Amino acid sequence: MQENIAPTKANLMDSEAALDFSKKGYELLDKKRNVLIREMMGFMDRAEKLQDSIGKTFKEAYEALILANVTLGISEVYQVAKSIPLADEITILSRSVMGVEIPMVKYEKKDIDHYYSFYHTNTALDVALQKFHDVIYLIYELAEVEDSVYKLAVEIKKTQKRANALQNIQIPRYEYLVKMISDVLEEKDREDFFRLKLLKKKKV
Repeated sequence: MQENIAPTKANLMDSEAALDFSKKGYELLDKKRNVLIREMMGFMDRAEKLQDSIGKTFKEAYEALILANVTLGISEVYQVAKSIPLADEITILSRSVMGVEIPMVKYEKKDIDHYYSFYHTNTALDVALQKFHDVIYLIYELAEVEDSVYKLAVEIKKTQKRANALQNIQIPRYEYLVKMISDVLEEKDREDFFRLKLLKKKKV
């Protein structure tokens, strides 16, 4: 490693300050990375549970829907499906985790409204509608969780890159500069000391 820096006390002080700053920066980035990783792991655990719940609920919903199609007829089930309004009750907010804006999906969980006459339907259709209704809220939550995982993962990668640059490039560079300048100054001090001793001997 070659550095074109004069071995002066001023440069030594600057290098020591830069080294100290780089080490503190690395510590802060390391703490940030650990917090983000813990947060992301928590979201990943939630995502796994939600995916299991969604898979199970979808399976039950489709089984009930198939039974409703068989017992009522596809045309009747289709007419009921057309009467169900679109879900539009969500609001997207955000919160900050170590400077990372992650989403918060806000919604009011409502009981299902029946938009059809019970006279023309049966229990299978009721079960199917309830299960699909339940899935909507699970999907809201999963969307929030998966987007959070993505944003945290991106920030963790950036933070890791910055931390690596400090640990592998900046800190070794300033450590080298501090040692190099210190060694040169110490050698100069020794030379000055011996010259001073020689001068004293000559005077004697």
